Amino acid sequence: MRLRAAVLAAWLAGAASPVLAHDVAPLPALDYEPPAPGTYTLHRIMAAPDGEVLDLDGRRQRLRTFTRERITLLGFVYTTCVDPEGCPLAYRVFDALRHAVGDMPSLRDTVRLVTLSFDPERDTPAAMRAYAGSRATDRESGVPWHFLTTRSSRALAPLLDGFGQDVRSTRAASNHPLQRELSHVLKVFLIDPAGYVREIYTSTFLHPRIVLNDIETLLREPR
Repeated sequence: MRLRAAVLAAWLAGAASPVLAHDVAPLPALDYEPPAPGTYTLHRIMAAPDGEVLDLDGRRQRLRTFTRERITLLGFVYTTCVDPEGCPLAYRVFDALRHAVGDMPSLRDTVRLVTLSFDPERDTPAAMRAYAGSRATDRESGVPWHFLTTRSSRALAPLLDGFGQDVRSTRAASNHPLQRELSHVLKVFLIDPAGYVREIYTSTFLHPRIVLNDIETLLREPR
């Protein structure tokens, strides 16, 4: 546990890759000590839904391809979000976890990250590739980070419904699709290798230390 804490502390102190434009602030330290891994139980909340998604090359894939066999952390975002407690927070937490897990032999090769857009009109595969930057092609950490979108709002709808992710859209007076505002409550889903959601994080509890403890708790479950 000391090694894990040291690895994460080093990353949060700035030992990782350069900050991106949407990484507006460093992640704060927790003001409390979370429960130790394995001292609590994460119950099955629901099965993660399946549906069609697009990868960065525009290829059609099934979401279940990205939510089985590894422990998965999945978050819904839209690339133009500027709320520091919204999508940019999820991006920073995912990046911190990618580095921390990649430096821990006991965890690497068991975790994946998935960022899924809920704004398919603007977040094309090309837009998602630009949003991902080098994160999508980095293989050295051993922690794959997949950036996905969908063909349309119709294809997205069953995924939003299945995860219980609410999104509200407000059109501008011109009714132009690129001139609208989206609002949502940030939710990030921890999914076990069998495809069951085991935890749902909001911005209040989305912190690398908490997520790491939950990942280790899942790994300690009897198979």
